[in-house]
Amino acid sequence: MIYKLLIIHQLKESKRSSFWQKQIALNIVIGFFILLMLLYLLVLGLFIDKILGELYPNDNPIDIFNGIIIYYFGMELMLRFMIQALPTINIESYLHLPIKKTAIVHYLNLRSLLAIGNYLPLLVFIPFAFKVLLPHYSGFVAFIWILSMFFIALANNYLAIYIKRQMTSKPMITGIAAITLIIFILLDYFKIISVTSVSRYLFNALIVHTIWIIIPVLLLIFNYLLNFYFLKTKLYTEELSQKKEEISNTSKAFQYLKHYGHTGQLILKDIKLIWRHKRTRSIVYMAPLFLGYGLLLYNQEIYMSRNGFLIFIGIFMTGGMMLNYLNYVFSYESGHFDFVLSNYKDFDKYLEQKFIFAIAIATISYIITIPYVLYGFKILFINTMTWLYNIGVLSYLLLFTATFSSKRMDLSKAATFNYQGLGATHWLSILPFFLMPLLVYLPFSLLDYPIGGFIVIGTMGFLGLTFHKPIMKMLNKQFVKKKYNMASGFRQNN
Repeated sequence: MIYKLLIIHQLKESKRSSFWQKQIALNIVIGFFILLMLLYLLVLGLFIDKILGELYPNDNPIDIFNGIIIYYFGMELMLRFMIQALPTINIESYLHLPIKKTAIVHYLNLRSLLAIGNYLPLLVFIPFAFKVLLPHYSGFVAFIWILSMFFIALANNYLAIYIKRQMTSKPMITGIAAITLIIFILLDYFKIISVTSVSRYLFNALIVHTIWIIIPVLLLIFNYLLNFYFLKTKLYTEELSQKKEEISNTSKAFQYLKHYGHTGQLILKDIKLIWRHKRTRSIVYMAPLFLGYGLLLYNQEIYMSRNGFLIFIGIFMTGGMMLNYLNYVFSYESGHFDFVLSNYKDFDKYLEQKFIFAIAIATISYIITIPYVLYGFKILFINTMTWLYNIGVLSYLLLFTATFSSKRMDLSKAATFNYQGLGATHWLSILPFFLMPLLVYLPFSLLDYPIGGFIVIGTMGFLGLTFHKPIMKMLNKQFVKKKYNMASGFRQNN
């Protein structure tokens, strides 16, 4: 009865949501792409045996498939962490009612089972089991194998939710999870440990000894209980009342920025803004994707021989997070933009703070990518040149295009499938991010002098930093010219 009541309340809340009603057209488009993705996965499942046969004609497709399953679930965990929304409920509305707290926690955990990501793997696993496993083994073995894959997918679901929830209270746990995944990738790449062989052994053993389905079941129960006890400890009035205080303390480690004057205080304000809201926290969540991009591509010889593609990777890794910040730098403050205009007399310092924080993000990203020198000094050289381009050219261009923003952004909404606050300028600003350095490099590539193209890209960034003051004066004039248009647009989208 309690669960039925909670479900009815959630359905009514979703139906009455103004966001859903205002975005009907967008929801239809998203639904279309989801159906298209389901179709692609189903086709992949139906023809995966033929695909594996063409790629590995001399190997057993069951061995090959079981060898890559662990990679699939590792990638799925990362995607769930970045994309899948957390199941939420307005807990304060129920705490004074005669409802057991454990019932609310169980409801939240069970609600996550409705996530479409839990069932997408079945579109691949079920056809594979019927087409490949069934001819060699019994129907019971194929059924147990499918059930095991489903249980692991559900366990992944609860593990991603747990890591995501710990991101707020204990960021270290999220960092440990990311580092662990990177370590396993590196161990496999340098052939210290063969993750593929381990995956093949484990899932082949599951086929031979179906009793081992108990391991996915225990893994699912363990991850479920992790979430259950974590939520249970947070479901008290004292914990809820301390939430704002805890959020205000998350940036305590950056308090030293106050010693750097007004600019330092403004940077500290931006750090707090990013950490406190769902939409801005997506910048942090996307960091592993941007910085780990090289691990996926530097291993491929076909990409290492293409300098233009290496430029793209370098720009993406060293400037992706900066792009995510600067592209919406004023939209993030749309809720209190009038306050900004009325309280800042010197917009030079205001824009300078945005610039310094942006290049700090890019510089930290660049430092993290330095270990990619293990793939060759050329990688470090290209990343250095693209980093200079990002901080000396792209940063100014993004600040300029951001002054054309006029759509309000609700920071309390998650970033997943949420296009609120995005306008044409946000998409157009991506063009210089990808195209300009490639166009600069192209003539040098045609003249068979690629190193000259790299140097020119870096020199452009160096010159941009050299003429920083006059460029910032031009940006300040642009901001003053557009500030009232931005403020008017932010108000109209209330």
